[in-house]
Amino acid sequence: MSDSQGPLTSRLSSTIKSTADSLASSVKPAENELARWRRTFDRFAKEEIEGKKYLNPSQFIDAIAPTDEGFSKIKREQYTNLFRVADNTGRGLVSWEDFVVFETLLKRPDADYQLAFLVFDTDASGTIEFDEFKAVLSANTAASGIPFDFDCDWMKLYVGKRGGRHVLGYHEFTQLIKGYQGERLRQAFHHFDQDGDGYISPEEFQRIIVEIAGHKLSDSVLERLPTLCTMNPGRKISYSEVIAFHNIIREMDAVERIIEHAVRKSKDGRIDLSDFLDEAASSMRYGMFTPMEAQIIWHFATRGSASTSSRLGLADFQALLDAKWQPPEAAVQPQVTASRSVLSQLGQSAYGFFLGGIAGGMGAYVVYPIDLVKTRLQNQRSTVVGEVLYRNAADCVRKVYANEGGIRAFYRGVMPQLVGVAPEKAIKLTVNDFVRKKATDPETGRIPLYMEIFAGGMAGGCQVAVTNPLEITKIRLQMAGEITRAEGGGAVPRGALHIVKQLGLVGLYKGAIACFWRDIPFSMIYFTAYAHLKKDLFHEGRRGKVLSFGELLTAAGIAGMPAAYLTTPADVVKTRLQSQARAGQTVYKGVVDGFTKILQEEGVRALYKGGLARVIRSSPQFAVTLAMYEVLSKTFPYPFAPAVPLAPTTSRPSLSSSQDISRVRARNALRILLDCSSRFGMVNSQTASQGVASLPKVFRSSSS
Repeated sequence: MSDSQGPLTSRLSSTIKSTADSLASSVKPAENELARWRRTFDRFAKEEIEGKKYLNPSQFIDAIAPTDEGFSKIKREQYTNLFRVADNTGRGLVSWEDFVVFETLLKRPDADYQLAFLVFDTDASGTIEFDEFKAVLSANTAASGIPFDFDCDWMKLYVGKRGGRHVLGYHEFTQLIKGYQGERLRQAFHHFDQDGDGYISPEEFQRIIVEIAGHKLSDSVLERLPTLCTMNPGRKISYSEVIAFHNIIREMDAVERIIEHAVRKSKDGRIDLSDFLDEAASSMRYGMFTPMEAQIIWHFATRGSASTSSRLGLADFQALLDAKWQPPEAAVQPQVTASRSVLSQLGQSAYGFFLGGIAGGMGAYVVYPIDLVKTRLQNQRSTVVGEVLYRNAADCVRKVYANEGGIRAFYRGVMPQLVGVAPEKAIKLTVNDFVRKKATDPETGRIPLYMEIFAGGMAGGCQVAVTNPLEITKIRLQMAGEITRAEGGGAVPRGALHIVKQLGLVGLYKGAIACFWRDIPFSMIYFTAYAHLKKDLFHEGRRGKVLSFGELLTAAGIAGMPAAYLTTPADVVKTRLQSQARAGQTVYKGVVDGFTKILQEEGVRALYKGGLARVIRSSPQFAVTLAMYEVLSKTFPYPFAPAVPLAPTTSRPSLSSSQDISRVRARNALRILLDCSSRFGMVNSQTASQGVASLPKVFRSSSS
């Protein structure tokens, strides 16, 4: 081990024993962090010397780099900076012991700044001298062609004047490195402002931003940096604009949070500049965004082609907010559309109808006994002596089971329901989705509330063509056992075919108006509530969130509750109209007549008979239907679907719960170094020329 690296080893290795002891007693052996580190080391270590494994630089990067980084804004070779920290002996290889020291360091909450400090502490003394700081930065910023005066007054505030300079400890270094970018920006502007008029050219502004913040901005924004000059008549860029743009970059997290909050509050999913400033004023306790900073945000969000009065959706800001943003490829969608024949699309739609029918049938079958009890309760009249057969739902279940053949009696009339549920669900879901898609803003993904309600109403109205014949057949079959028992039990209950022949085509649509009164409001309430529960309660789509299976079930179940109960009066009238009236019972001439007579003869409570049963039935039915559809779709996907290329996404990958936070700290350490220079760590590497060639055009031009 070299003398220069010895202090680093002694300072860090002293923590290994205490860390190992705490790890050994903290969790089960299978979850022991030392064991996990060992598995990682053995997986990537391919170098072997005298029977001992080592990691070379490439293998080390594979072992410690975040899996979601993709080396898009942080180049792979830049992780070599961290390899030099881990390579305690300076031999170009990392042993198991070195790897444990490095992983132990990553466990610290300030590991990012610790790693950055060790990069500058070249003699491993535990402090950083002025010459060390100057040498490391000079080596990594020289390629930019933008000089930095290390004898400036700003630097003297941290290290003192020449001859009396003091060394920097760790905490002093963290403040120095955090403030360095601002001083670098000031000096770079002064370097290009040769005539001292307070302006620089657009190309010079681009070079400065690429150097100090190229890793924080998407290639699209970097290439459009010169367009900032169009914000003033002189076609040059002032120091105020440079500082304003830099402030936006430094506060990008706050910018994103404010935009997201403002967009969520907006009715149409769009905001203008005043909305942004209003939200910033109400959500920020101490900081504020100036009008110039807000105008610059709007300039880049609109690609410089619209005024600050433009109303923008969240997608318009993604190029500025996301450093990895890439423009959608216009060729993807036409290629996909062309590759899918009309026959293929029809086949996939039919397959979806088929799966929806199976799922709907399962949902209907599960809750059908509840529906039978609900129908019996709604149809019994309370005005005729001896007519009330069931005191409540439990009494109804007991009597049906005892008097009408046991369990089978609860499924009387189920077949027409199962046969008809497929087209019913297909029509309802298809119409609702079709109207919603037509009314949805393609840029914001928002749909007006009145159009959500209208889409649900259209879906409910269209399904009546299938629902009404099924409902009247089902109801008469469900009442058959009761009628047979009332007539002395001599008659044999008739089947569905007999009822269809008896009613005829016109009779099958008896009570259709009441069915409209029930199904249209039901679908209005249900689909609207379901969409808002997913969006507002479970935050579907926020930061790319995909709802879990349980969240979808919960949303579907809750949405069915108010929809079912509030439409119970229409369901009661429909049931009375479609059931076969017996001797002595009131005959209803229509929907209005039915409402009027029920209110006069039985009171308001009669209109809500079976309301609880409807809730108990509808909520699980929709939940089961949705659950089975999801399972069937995932288990049995359409077998003839053409291969579809993945479209680029604008959402950033979020840190999953399984992602080791230490990997994120390693990445953040590099981001601290990149704030000094976007090419930090690439200057002296063997791949520097290839690395520069792989940078965006604006990077390459600024490095020449």
